[in-house]
Amino acid sequence: MEMHFATVWESIADAIPDHVAITHADTSRTWAEFDERAARVAQAFTAAGLGPDSKIALYLYNGNEYMEAHYGAFKMRGVAINVNYRYLDEELWYLLDNSDAEAIVFHSSLADRVARVVDRLPNLKLLIVVDDGPGDTVPGALEYESVLASHEPMERIERREDDIYMLYTGGTTGMPKGVMYAVGGLCEGFITQGFPIVGLPAPEDPAQVAQLVKGAVEGGSRMVSISCAPLMHGTGAWIGWFIPMCAGGEIVTLTSRSLDPHEVLQTIEDRKATAITIVGDSFAKPLVRAIDEGKPDGSSYDLSSVAMFLSSGVMWTTEVKQQMLDRVEQAVLVDAMGSSEGSMGTQITMKGLATETAKFTQSPTTKVFTEDDREVVPGSGEIGMVAAGGNVPIGYYKDEEKSARTFRVIDGVRYSFPGDFAQITEDGTLILLGRGSQVINTGGEKVFPEEVEESVKRVEGILDCLVVGVDDEKFGQAVTAVASRVEGSDVDAATVIASVKQDLAGYKAPKSVIFVPNVPRAPNGKANYKVARELATPAS
Repeated sequence: MEMHFATVWESIADAIPDHVAITHADTSRTWAEFDERAARVAQAFTAAGLGPDSKIALYLYNGNEYMEAHYGAFKMRGVAINVNYRYLDEELWYLLDNSDAEAIVFHSSLADRVARVVDRLPNLKLLIVVDDGPGDTVPGALEYESVLASHEPMERIERREDDIYMLYTGGTTGMPKGVMYAVGGLCEGFITQGFPIVGLPAPEDPAQVAQLVKGAVEGGSRMVSISCAPLMHGTGAWIGWFIPMCAGGEIVTLTSRSLDPHEVLQTIEDRKATAITIVGDSFAKPLVRAIDEGKPDGSSYDLSSVAMFLSSGVMWTTEVKQQMLDRVEQAVLVDAMGSSEGSMGTQITMKGLATETAKFTQSPTTKVFTEDDREVVPGSGEIGMVAAGGNVPIGYYKDEEKSARTFRVIDGVRYSFPGDFAQITEDGTLILLGRGSQVINTGGEKVFPEEVEESVKRVEGILDCLVVGVDDEKFGQAVTAVASRVEGSDVDAATVIASVKQDLAGYKAPKSVIFVPNVPRAPNGKANYKVARELATPAS
């Protein structure tokens, strides 16, 4: 039996067929139903002439259909392509063209955008539309449920562990790029890392997965995972879906297409969710406020089922973690340091366990290297680039130059360099400083935005913040904060700047603070520094 998501999930479907696998709103599918529907989608893909390595774009909001179509792609050895549902015409065309998409599965509410780009995509063989309300008609598009009804489930096949899995990055440092992994290594890594988190021993062989899962489910310890983040992003897909699904869990997706913290809390209560995937402070803060607000009738949400909150991709500050633990005392908070290009470390926080922001226990395969590829000595105070070892991506799709820069061999070992800078303490703790692409050079000093953002967000009355460098005649770049206030707060720029100067060296403090209604972030909570810089730059 090969280590492959489709093969592993098929074995779980056989072991626990009557347990719920996926839920969206009032629609739940058992593992047997989930497997059969994905097999019907897979048959539709092959009937349209798609085969191994065919690229299948998912231009969908969170929901059962997203997971069924993705599973269907895995089944027939195709490559599902995650498409940001916020993309408009040119962005959408770029990604579909760059990925060589041969099929698009899309929501009807997004059909107008699809209709405007299909004529520029000569490789397209199949269009499937998922009904989510009124939308434009795309000529030749087939209705999703009709496709399932008109195709028998595809027979199970043997697959290869070197089949390609691809995740497109968000393009925060350039145009989006497809990060390619071997399915086998990724699947094995998720199972090896994820099973201990849910109390299962790591299997020595993929054939053991289903029996371990069956034993856990029959023993009453079953994972119910809510992904608050979009499935189109790595945090939502990997942490909120892939890992718990490999453990036989139920994956619950939310109906709101932006974070509705009260929906999250009500869904936790309704589904007795055990694992909640969020994205740092940008998700945790609204959840904390909603817990305090309670239900419209004045009662409190029942969050007793929650065993853990998991986060990745955006800073999750110690203060906000403590606020969460004050309200959900039994929860374990798992803060994973990673990116589309690899996993680097974790921080575990529980009630009574002191932690510090941006300090992680590095993974055994993680190193920090200087610019001349010399390994940073723990406790030296030296700054270097984080290198993630282990299951390193194959490369970026159709970008050999960037692949060569990001995925490199040092002393015979292949590493991924996502661009994060860090220091290592004497005990091996990884202190994350930030992305090199966002470093601000001011008056001859380097300032990492994340450090300043954390300090600004500690100021009473500040809700969120991004820090950017704005061109300045005197300093080269002036440290500038783009911040939003808590409702009802009148905190001013002088107070923010003075507070930061009490935390950090004076040159790191913002020279100015631009207040905005909402700090620019993507749906997954990740910072949009490009827009923040535009907001901070004076009009000429």
